[in-house]
Amino acid sequence: MKLFYASGACSLAPHIVIREAGLDVELDKVSFGAERRTADGRNFYDINPQGAVPALELDNGEVLTEAQVLIQYLASLAPAKNLAPQDGMARWRLLETLNFIATELHKGTSPLFKKPLPEVREAAVKNLVNRFGLLDGKLGDKPYLLGDFTIADAYAFVMLRWARAFEIDLSSLPRLQSYYQRVQQRPAVQQTLQEEDLPTS
Repeated sequence: MKLFYASGACSLAPHIVIREAGLDVELDKVSFGAERRTADGRNFYDINPQGAVPALELDNGEVLTEAQVLIQYLASLAPAKNLAPQDGMARWRLLETLNFIATELHKGTSPLFKKPLPEVREAAVKNLVNRFGLLDGKLGDKPYLLGDFTIADAYAFVMLRWARAFEIDLSSLPRLQSYYQRVQQRPAVQQTLQEEDLPTS
Protein backbone atom coordinates (compact mmCIF):
# COMPACT_ATOMS: atom_id res chain seq x y z
CA MET A 1 0.00 0.00 0.00
CA LYS A 2 1.01 3.59 -0.55
CA LEU A 3 -0.16 6.74 1.26
CA PHE A 4 -0.09 9.95 -0.73
CA TYR A 5 0.35 12.87 1.63
CA ALA A 6 1.42 16.48 2.03
CA SER A 7 3.28 17.58 5.16
CA GLY A 8 0.90 18.78 7.86
CA ALA A 9 -2.23 18.30 5.75
CA CYS A 10 -5.16 16.17 6.93
CA SER A 11 -3.19 13.21 5.55
CA LEU A 12 -1.23 13.49 8.80
CA ALA A 13 -4.08 11.62 10.51
CA PRO A 14 -3.82 8.39 8.47
CA HIS A 15 -0.03 8.66 8.66
CA ILE A 16 -0.31 8.66 12.46
CA VAL A 17 -2.70 5.69 12.35
CA ILE A 18 -0.24 3.80 10.14
CA ARG A 19 2.48 4.26 12.77
CA GLU A 20 0.16 3.51 15.71
CA ALA A 21 -1.00 0.32 13.98
CA GLY A 22 2.50 -0.75 12.93
CA LEU A 23 1.46 -1.14 9.28
CA ASP A 24 3.87 -1.48 6.38
CA VAL A 25 2.75 1.37 4.12
CA GLU A 26 4.93 3.26 1.67
CA LEU A 27 4.80 7.07 1.77
CA ASP A 28 4.67 9.26 -1.34
CA LYS A 29 4.75 13.03 -0.88
CA VAL A 30 2.60 15.13 -3.23
CA SER A 31 3.87 18.51 -4.41
CA PHE A 32 1.16 21.15 -4.61
CA GLY A 33 1.76 23.79 -7.26
CA ALA A 34 0.64 24.55 -10.79
CA GLU A 35 0.77 20.78 -11.17
CA ARG A 36 0.36 18.15 -8.51
CA ARG A 37 3.10 15.57 -8.81
CA THR A 38 3.91 12.61 -6.61
CA ALA A 39 7.43 11.93 -5.38
CA ASP A 40 7.54 8.97 -7.78
CA GLY A 41 6.76 11.31 -10.71
CA ARG A 42 3.08 10.67 -11.40
CA ASN A 43 0.36 13.20 -12.02
CA PHE A 44 -1.58 13.09 -8.75
CA TYR A 45 -4.86 13.88 -10.53
CA ASP A 46 -4.54 10.48 -12.23
CA ILE A 47 -4.58 8.91 -8.76
CA ASN A 48 -7.21 11.12 -7.15
CA PRO A 49 -9.18 13.32 -9.59
CA GLN A 50 -10.11 15.59 -6.66
CA GLY A 51 -6.43 16.46 -6.33
CA ALA A 52 -6.64 16.25 -2.54
CA VAL A 53 -4.64 14.26 -0.03
CA PRO A 54 -4.86 11.81 1.54
CA ALA A 55 -5.19 9.01 -0.96
CA LEU A 56 -4.37 5.41 -0.20
CA GLU A 57 -3.37 3.17 -3.10
CA LEU A 58 -4.11 -0.45 -2.26
CA ASP A 59 -2.02 -3.38 -3.42
CA ASN A 60 -4.64 -4.24 -6.05
CA GLY A 61 -4.45 -0.73 -7.53
CA GLU A 62 -7.70 0.56 -6.06
CA VAL A 63 -7.55 4.00 -4.41
CA LEU A 64 -9.37 5.10 -1.27
CA THR A 65 -9.79 8.79 -0.38
CA GLU A 66 -11.23 10.93 2.45
CA ALA A 67 -9.29 11.14 5.71
CA GLN A 68 -11.95 9.74 8.02
CA VAL A 69 -12.51 6.77 5.71
CA LEU A 70 -8.80 6.02 5.43
CA ILE A 71 -8.24 6.02 9.18
CA GLN A 72 -11.10 3.57 9.65
CA TYR A 73 -9.79 1.31 6.89
CA LEU A 74 -6.24 1.38 8.28
CA ALA A 75 -7.45 0.61 11.80
CA SER A 76 -9.35 -2.41 10.44
CA LEU A 77 -6.04 -3.88 9.25
CA ALA A 78 -4.72 -4.04 12.81
CA PRO A 79 -7.74 -5.02 14.93
CA ALA A 80 -5.58 -6.08 17.89
CA LYS A 81 -4.53 -2.44 18.36
CA ASN A 82 -8.18 -1.50 19.03
CA LEU A 83 -7.79 1.87 17.33
CA ALA A 84 -11.41 1.80 16.18
CA PRO A 85 -13.85 -0.01 18.51
CA GLN A 86 -16.25 -2.18 16.51
CA ASP A 87 -18.75 -3.22 19.17
CA GLY A 88 -21.46 -1.68 21.27
CA MET A 89 -21.91 2.00 22.00
CA ALA A 90 -18.16 2.63 21.69
CA ARG A 91 -18.45 2.05 17.92
CA TRP A 92 -21.25 4.60 17.59
CA ARG A 93 -19.42 7.12 19.76
CA LEU A 94 -16.39 6.73 17.52
CA LEU A 95 -18.44 7.36 14.36
CA GLU A 96 -20.19 10.29 16.03
CA THR A 97 -16.84 11.84 16.96
CA LEU A 98 -15.28 11.25 13.54
CA ASN A 99 -18.23 12.89 11.82
CA PHE A 100 -18.10 15.85 14.21
CA ILE A 101 -14.39 16.36 13.49
CA ALA A 102 -14.92 16.04 9.73
CA THR A 103 -17.94 18.30 9.41
CA GLU A 104 -17.41 20.86 12.16
CA LEU A 105 -13.63 21.17 12.61
CA HIS A 106 -12.11 20.02 9.30
CA LYS A 107 -14.73 21.72 7.12
CA GLY A 108 -14.80 24.71 9.46
CA THR A 109 -11.07 25.29 9.13
CA SER A 110 -10.97 24.94 5.34
CA PRO A 111 -11.86 28.61 4.59
CA LEU A 112 -8.78 29.79 6.49
CA PHE A 113 -6.47 28.16 3.94
CA LYS A 114 -7.82 30.54 1.29
CA LYS A 115 -6.61 33.70 3.09
CA PRO A 116 -10.12 35.13 3.49
CA LEU A 117 -11.09 38.74 4.07
CA PRO A 118 -10.81 39.78 7.75
CA GLU A 119 -14.55 39.63 8.40
CA VAL A 120 -14.79 36.15 6.86
CA ARG A 121 -11.82 34.98 8.92
CA GLU A 122 -13.33 36.45 12.10
CA ALA A 123 -16.61 34.59 11.54
CA ALA A 124 -14.79 31.31 10.80
CA VAL A 125 -12.58 31.63 13.88
CA LYS A 126 -15.55 32.46 16.12
CA ASN A 127 -17.34 29.35 14.86
CA LEU A 128 -14.25 27.19 15.36
CA VAL A 129 -13.70 28.38 18.93
CA ASN A 130 -17.29 27.35 19.63
CA ARG A 131 -16.78 23.96 17.98
CA PHE A 132 -13.51 23.31 19.81
CA GLY A 133 -15.44 24.07 22.98
CA LEU A 134 -17.81 21.25 22.03
CA LEU A 135 -14.81 18.96 21.43
CA ASP A 136 -13.55 19.90 24.89
CA GLY A 137 -16.92 18.81 26.26
CA LYS A 138 -16.60 15.46 24.47
CA LEU A 139 -13.14 15.01 25.97
CA GLY A 140 -14.19 15.90 29.51
CA ASP A 141 -11.76 14.51 32.06
CA LYS A 142 -10.78 11.51 29.92
CA PRO A 143 -7.20 11.16 28.64
CA TYR A 144 -8.49 10.66 25.08
CA LEU A 145 -11.81 11.34 23.33
CA LEU A 146 -13.18 7.83 23.87
CA GLY A 147 -11.10 7.07 26.95
CA ASP A 148 -8.38 5.06 25.21
CA PHE A 149 -6.47 6.36 22.17
CA THR A 150 -8.34 5.82 18.90
CA ILE A 151 -8.26 7.08 15.33
CA ALA A 152 -10.49 9.98 16.46
CA ASP A 153 -7.55 11.34 18.47
CA ALA A 154 -5.26 11.20 15.45
CA TYR A 155 -7.80 13.24 13.48
CA ALA A 156 -8.49 15.71 16.30
CA PHE A 157 -4.75 16.24 16.79
CA VAL A 158 -4.42 17.45 13.19
CA MET A 159 -7.28 19.92 13.70
CA LEU A 160 -5.62 21.27 16.85
CA ARG A 161 -2.33 21.65 14.94
CA TRP A 162 -4.18 23.69 12.35
CA ALA A 163 -5.77 25.83 15.05
CA ARG A 164 -2.29 26.65 16.32
CA ALA A 165 -1.00 27.36 12.81
CA PHE A 166 -3.85 29.82 12.24
CA GLU A 167 -3.32 31.36 15.70
CA ILE A 168 -6.80 30.52 16.95
CA ASP A 169 -6.87 31.33 20.65
CA LEU A 170 -7.99 28.25 22.56
CA SER A 171 -6.47 29.36 25.88
CA SER A 172 -9.95 29.21 27.42
CA LEU A 173 -9.87 25.43 26.90
CA PRO A 174 -6.92 24.21 29.01
CA ARG A 175 -8.03 20.57 28.89
CA LEU A 176 -7.67 20.63 25.11
CA GLN A 177 -4.20 22.13 25.46
CA SER A 178 -3.14 19.28 27.77
CA TYR A 179 -4.79 16.76 25.46
CA TYR A 180 -2.89 18.12 22.46
CA GLN A 181 0.42 17.72 24.32
CA ARG A 182 -0.52 14.21 25.42
CA VAL A 183 -1.26 13.08 21.87
CA GLN A 184 1.82 14.85 20.51
CA GLN A 185 4.13 12.98 22.90
CA ARG A 186 2.99 9.54 21.81
CA PRO A 187 5.96 7.75 20.16
CA ALA A 188 4.03 7.01 16.95
CA VAL A 189 2.98 10.66 16.66
CA GLN A 190 6.54 11.85 17.25
CA GLN A 191 7.77 9.46 14.54
CA THR A 192 5.12 10.71 12.11
CA LEU A 193 5.95 14.36 12.74
CA GLN A 194 9.64 13.65 12.14
CA GLU A 195 8.86 11.79 8.90
CA GLU A 196 6.92 14.82 7.64
CA ASP A 197 9.63 17.29 8.77
CA LEU A 198 7.20 18.95 11.20
CA PRO A 199 7.97 20.37 14.67
CA THR A 200 7.77 17.70 17.37
CA SER A 201 7.08 20.07 20.27
